[in-house]
Amino acid sequence: MFETKEQVLEKIMEQEKPACPHCGQEMSIWEIPPIAVGDGLGWDSPYMYVCFNDQCPLFIEGWENMWENYAQRASYRCIKSPHGSNFEIMPVFSSIGGQGQIIDDEVMAAEERLKESIKKGFSILSECYVSKDSVTCVQMLLDPSEPARVRIKAAEMAGDIAGLEALEVLNNRRFGNELLQEKSNEAISKIHERHFTRECPFCAEIIKKRAKVCKHCGKDVAGV
Repeated sequence: MFETKEQVLEKIMEQEKPACPHCGQEMSIWEIPPIAVGDGLGWDSPYMYVCFNDQCPLFIEGWENMWENYAQRASYRCIKSPHGSNFEIMPVFSSIGGQGQIIDDEVMAAEERLKESIKKGFSILSECYVSKDSVTCVQMLLDPSEPARVRIKAAEMAGDIAGLEALEVLNNRRFGNELLQEKSNEAISKIHERHFTRECPFCAEIIKKRAKVCKHCGKDVAGV
């Protein structure tokens, strides 16, 4: 199943951070850059653990090793995937190299707020499903301030409980998120399926699935 970056980070935040085997310091959560560092091999997650301790023996000795072996003014940082047990190394070309991608306390606090917002959104949607409150469900789908996971869930639920009145709203909305747009389109199809309806190919008004003539524009829609 496809996981969003926020879902991956949420899982990593629940794990205990490993200690660097070279210096014993707790490693930092690090977001991989859009441009690969080194060969980029072994990165099986958008987030990794990295030791940024400048007193780490690996980092201190790396400067000399890189110069003697590769004539490069660079060193190493210890890095580890959250999905494996092996510790690897990645090259850095200054003491601040890579530190722009550290997930610091402020970012983690923001992620915690996001987590709570998702939890609250799912709780509201659960109540909507029980009470068949399709209006609130669709409103949450359309609300850009809601987390993406909540909006995607709202789209899935709208297909199950929303009525024909939701079709015009959903048909006229274009989402910037590809997955959200896909889920919204699926909801539209499910609403039509539940109500045995479809759109007239000529005027786009809602008609019965088995209709032969559109009651709105009078065009022949049999077999179309």
